[in-house]
Amino acid sequence: MHSKDQICYEDYQQTADWLLSQTQHRPKVAIICGSGLGLLADALKCQDSFKYADIPGFPQSTVQGHAGRLVFGELKGKTCVCMQGRFHMYEGHSLCKVTFPIRVFKLLGVETVIVTNAAGSLNDTYHCGDIMVIKDHINFPGLAGLNPLNGPNEEKFGPRFPAMSGIYDKHLRRLAFDICKSMGYAQFVQEGVYCMVGGPNFESIAEARLLHKLGVDAVGMSTAPEVLVAGHCGMRVFGLSLITNKVVKCYDDTEAVNHESVLEVSKMRSETLQTLVTELVGRMDINNNTA
Repeated sequence: MHSKDQICYEDYQQTADWLLSQTQHRPKVAIICGSGLGLLADALKCQDSFKYADIPGFPQSTVQGHAGRLVFGELKGKTCVCMQGRFHMYEGHSLCKVTFPIRVFKLLGVETVIVTNAAGSLNDTYHCGDIMVIKDHINFPGLAGLNPLNGPNEEKFGPRFPAMSGIYDKHLRRLAFDICKSMGYAQFVQEGVYCMVGGPNFESIAEARLLHKLGVDAVGMSTAPEVLVAGHCGMRVFGLSLITNKVVKCYDDTEAVNHESVLEVSKMRSETLQTLVTELVGRMDINNNTA
């Protein structure tokens, strides 16, 4: 990572101060919406919303299915902030920019980050429309040295060498499964390992076979950098993948995935995902003082 890509603490603070001056909401929960999953933000009550283009320091989202709005509001009595659209490495953003909102959220007082994404299934038992609770991830760009924590460490956010074991909160995962059972969702809710690849191309058959052998259940092009930075900041993390397609692993298979079909499945299951996240936030044990 080049020095020109570095963002200093004061840059994050400037953006946080601007947002705090524009809204009375003081969120404890941040929700990041994946492709086609922005309906989650519409569930917030007493909304204040801001276009990314109007927020000092914020990158711009260029991908179809990502609205590009930051929405503050209340969900089940809890104050939240929701990203309607995230940033991706393949858009040309540095990983510092991809994860910029996470550190801003920390300065806003956020304690828990919920990440959602659209992902392709490598697990043969999964079906399109399934929801996977993420229990762990493989960060392929990170293994290759592309890491948002590269460069001088900002001790005000976290340690030089943060641990990633157990990064996805066990309590929240258990709570999610309890909610799914009570709501009749258990038959299409899975738990598995997510893998991030760089994109923007979908995986070759050989790459898909490699990931399958490594124990990956679902693959996508996001999430790991945000989770890594949230963990570095000491925030709780909960993650969901909506399975939007089956990744091709056979050379005789004539099917090919496209972004439009991903958005179609997202639309089909978005209301269910919204209900699950809403109930999860409602049952969370958080300090939600607004002062």
